[in-house]
Amino acid sequence: MITVWAPDGVAEVRPGDDLADLLLSVADLADGDIVCVTSKVVSKAEGRVMSGDRAAAIAAETRRVVARRGPLSIVVNRLGLTMAAAGVDASNVEPGHIVLLPEDPDASARALRESVATRAGAQVAVVVTDTAGRTWREGQTDIAVGAAGLRVLDDHAGRQDGYGNELAVTAPAVADELAGAAELAAGKLGRRPFTVIRGRSDLVLPPGDHGPGAAALLRAEGADLFGLGAREAVLAALGVRDGDRSAFGVADEPDELTTVLAELTGSEVTLRDGQVVIDSDDPRIRWAAEVAAYAHGWTPVANDGPGVRLRRVTP
Repeated sequence: MITVWAPDGVAEVRPGDDLADLLLSVADLADGDIVCVTSKVVSKAEGRVMSGDRAAAIAAETRRVVARRGPLSIVVNRLGLTMAAAGVDASNVEPGHIVLLPEDPDASARALRESVATRAGAQVAVVVTDTAGRTWREGQTDIAVGAAGLRVLDDHAGRQDGYGNELAVTAPAVADELAGAAELAAGKLGRRPFTVIRGRSDLVLPPGDHGPGAAALLRAEGADLFGLGAREAVLAALGVRDGDRSAFGVADEPDELTTVLAELTGSEVTLRDGQVVIDSDDPRIRWAAEVAAYAHGWTPVANDGPGVRLRRVTP
């Protein structure tokens, strides 16, 4: 059985407040418990609240823009999280102020875990949560942006299902599932920043082992199939800006690009000495081929002869 509860009675968190003191004043913890804490109160305690221009703060926290529609921007922030407005928030804070995400949420989780162990003697796991939207679905849910002492992924690779089929890619993001359960118990407006989950001690790591943290849930740059919004991907390919190339992912294999270009141009496309070659001098075909090649991780090769020659940018 899993029990989830979010205790009342936590006062407004101020810079410098001790989160372990606040948590232990409202919760009686036991070994194997999982404590979820909102990033908002972690940021408040760590002094990540500021006054000023929200747009400037978003720009400062942004590493790369993924998509932008009017005032809404989806970006990869400095932590590697893909979020609206880089995770900069103006809710549950005094008017005229904004809250930035913690400087290092995994480190914040480790510090809280160690403090709880020292003061209460309880070996718990800690998850720092924040709210995020989802592609293809309406609404938001909480996710783990920091973690300590927790198996954040439950990798099923190599296990068998009830029919004897071996699983290959199934890996529930249990840290995110715990964050969602915590938000359901705490609510958005309940002023209950801590949630305790009991009954999944199998996910809690032994003392001294903090695990990989929530950073392990981040997909590597170039491994995501959706590194840019639809409009942004078109514009990036047309503009041929090297800063955007990584968002298209790893370069395609030659046979994959050959198939794409043959369908796109209607011309004969061949592979010669590791280069993809289109035997056409039509400027429209050359332009289309170079744009498509850019999006697939290839680039034109200087060529004095007829046709278009392309090479992979990355091996």
